[in-house]
Amino acid sequence: MAAQADLDRLRPLKDAAAIVGVGETDYAADYRTARGEATATGSGGGDSYVLAARAFRRALDDAGLEKGDIDGLCVGGPLAHERIAELLGLNPRWSSGGDAPRSVIDAVQAIQAGLCTTVACVYGNAQRSANVQYGGPQAMGGGGILSYVYYAPWGLTSQGALYALMFKRHQLVYGTTEEQLAAIPVALRKHATLNPNAIMRERPMSTEDYLNARYIVEPLRLFDYCLVNDGGVALIVQRADLARERRREPVLVSGFGWSELSVDATQLRPRIKDFYFPAHHDVVAQVYPMAGVTQRDIDVYATYDSFSVHLLFTLEGFGFCGEGESGAFIQDGRIEVGGELPCNTSGGMLSESYMQSWNQQVELVRQLRGGLGERQVEGAEVAQYAHDVAGKCMSLIYTKGG
Repeated sequence: MAAQADLDRLRPLKDAAAIVGVGETDYAADYRTARGEATATGSGGGDSYVLAARAFRRALDDAGLEKGDIDGLCVGGPLAHERIAELLGLNPRWSSGGDAPRSVIDAVQAIQAGLCTTVACVYGNAQRSANVQYGGPQAMGGGGILSYVYYAPWGLTSQGALYALMFKRHQLVYGTTEEQLAAIPVALRKHATLNPNAIMRERPMSTEDYLNARYIVEPLRLFDYCLVNDGGVALIVQRADLARERRREPVLVSGFGWSELSVDATQLRPRIKDFYFPAHHDVVAQVYPMAGVTQRDIDVYATYDSFSVHLLFTLEGFGFCGEGESGAFIQDGRIEVGGELPCNTSGGMLSESYMQSWNQQVELVRQLRGGLGERQVEGAEVAQYAHDVAGKCMSLIYTKGG
């Protein structure tokens, strides 16, 4: 692991910027449209650029801003930077891109450096309409295709196979059971039934439903896997003093951390042997001190959940429970709205929408704003997002602005 982060340099970035606008497309309605269902009421679908542009307009409206106020741009997903900037009508003074947490972190740093004042972070993905496949024949080519470089040499033909191996080792080392794991997809599906924009809103699921589902790669079942759908998301990040002039109470970016585990990645050691714990611990040493909070202060939590087991590993790695204790920790409604640590309250990528973590940022912002009805976490003031995928571990802590 690299040298420890310099907290004296991180702390001035605390609360330097805030999220002032969020926008997303109509996941559930557009999903029905893509499937040709007669009752579909979506906004028309479109390619990745159309979806990103739609979300951008909604985020601007949410913030009470015009596109002329935007002087920074972060681009995620398969979008080509120059093309999406052209379509959005932007000539930014600064730009970057990548995962959702990286985009927010980059935006905060650029704002604090004086490179820009207001950053649009945009994402669009028409993966379902484009018939994008994950695994199977798509795994052919080994290191020529991003992510398969990790496990193609070992004969694994999907991301799910890798996470199945990780969970199997967790079972063998710690005794975690499939019945315990069921609490995650069941809780997230329950949250989705409270979310009008969740794809799985009308499909409640019981523990029995989960356990009766077929294995995809044993010991992971169908409902341990995320959705694949079209959609777009946008976030507007603005300098904190300007953010306080907006129509809504800002949500401050109070802490972040970043660490990577790439050495021995093709031997799978960081994942199967360590469950990403060394990177988690490095990020813990950054994100909580920077924000001035501890795990006990987190009111609502979200994690990357392309597979249900991500939540097990981040709960342990970020110190919400001990290593090997997450199976027991998630029982008895603890991770549900109304529980001790509500997790992925929109339904996450398992049951709301697979937006590669962008939708989690929207949900955390809305939780801190309040007004989400039955899925609102009462008194939410501090929210955390944790991300561990493709060698990168990142985390963001958001707080309710004043």
